[in-house]
Amino acid sequence: MITYIDGPEIKITENDGIFIDAEFFHTGEKLTGLEVHRLFPMSGGNKYLVLLDEDGEQKAVIRNADNLMPESKKVVLRALDEYYMMPRITRITKMTEKFLIWMWSVETDRGPITFEIRNHLASVKPLYDGRVLIKDANDNRYEIPDLKKLDIKSQRLIGPKL
Repeated sequence: MITYIDGPEIKITENDGIFIDAEFFHTGEKLTGLEVHRLFPMSGGNKYLVLLDEDGEQKAVIRNADNLMPESKKVVLRALDEYYMMPRITRITKMTEKFLIWMWSVETDRGPITFEIRNHLASVKPLYDGRVLIKDANDNRYEIPDLKKLDIKSQRLIGPKL
């Protein structure tokens, strides 16, 4: 049976990198070495986060991380950031095309990156909230957090690809 977590009935602490430990106040049950995954990775944000044990078995679902105690929320969001580590594109410096393969040179929050995209229709996905998700030819993922906040040159380069 899966436990649903609605708020402060749990204390979550760091274990190691992407792993966390959880202690339920009402039962005293302690779970260790859990991984946090998003049930809806593209659109779910901080809602509906599943806690998986070392065998990949679901142990609990956090309905909304924003309802956790502040320290527990901080631990959960840090584990998610580590697990989903998706560079955020801050500027597009260059796009070139050769034989229907596009080479993108971008600046990200993790430094400059160059990658290839083979099919813009399948690889560049604008979302309803202004974000753009990009998947390169090697299945690496990148995010533009807010298309409107990119500089004009970057917006002009990506505009025709959306």
